[in-house]
Amino acid sequence: MTKIALITGATSGIGKSTAYELASHAYNVIITGRRKERLDIIEKDLKGKYDIKVLALHFDVRNNEEVKQAIQTLPTEWQAIDVLVNNAGLAVGLSDIQDGEIEDWDRMIDTNVKGLLYVSRAVIPLMIKQNKGHIFNISSIAGKEVYPKGNVYCASKFAVDAINKGMRIDLLPHHIKVTSINPGLLETEFSLVRFKGDEERAANVYKGFDPLQAQDVAEVIWFALSRPDHVCLNEIIMTPSAQATARDVVKEI
Repeated sequence: MTKIALITGATSGIGKSTAYELASHAYNVIITGRRKERLDIIEKDLKGKYDIKVLALHFDVRNNEEVKQAIQTLPTEWQAIDVLVNNAGLAVGLSDIQDGEIEDWDRMIDTNVKGLLYVSRAVIPLMIKQNKGHIFNISSIAGKEVYPKGNVYCASKFAVDAINKGMRIDLLPHHIKVTSINPGLLETEFSLVRFKGDEERAANVYKGFDPLQAQDVAEVIWFALSRPDHVCLNEIIMTPSAQATARDVVKEI
């Protein structure tokens, strides 16, 4: 029987790579995101490359009404969701706490914390009906360590770490696995968003070493997902080999 995965933030980076990875393993995929044009392109490409079904849902995880509307109106054949990948997230700005911009703080907390909760609250009851499922919460090494000027972003990812642990406990009786993936330096649109479109500044983050790529994380998600029923990888921290902690990186320049 073909399984279904719902992936948030699927228009780029980890979300997009995970959609392709799971499609390659015969999962039907629900891809979600704010950029409808990208969703349409990815939906068409996935259908062309793999013998699967794809459903694109255009909504913003920060809007609980949009989230509820999208999930509650899923066609019957899409409601038996086996896998949820809570990937939508971002960092905005890199400032000392006293210089932080409130709009940046709101955006990070609304996306990284509240958005994850909104989607989870909508999807989990569908998994409980089946008495099975697997949830992946994409966090960060910033959810394990605080680094200079990371303050609120780190706080949002520490929240994801706590939510992940709470989910694991609460959903244990329902045979729903919960896994957090905590990447270190990873080259996606992450830094471009953090630096608000400054391409040069974003590119400098990854100079002098080989950072993680979105596909690396997608393959780890598949590995965790493909373990036997009696095995749950509760949390995974992964970094490029040049990185040991959030602050310790060896660059060859």
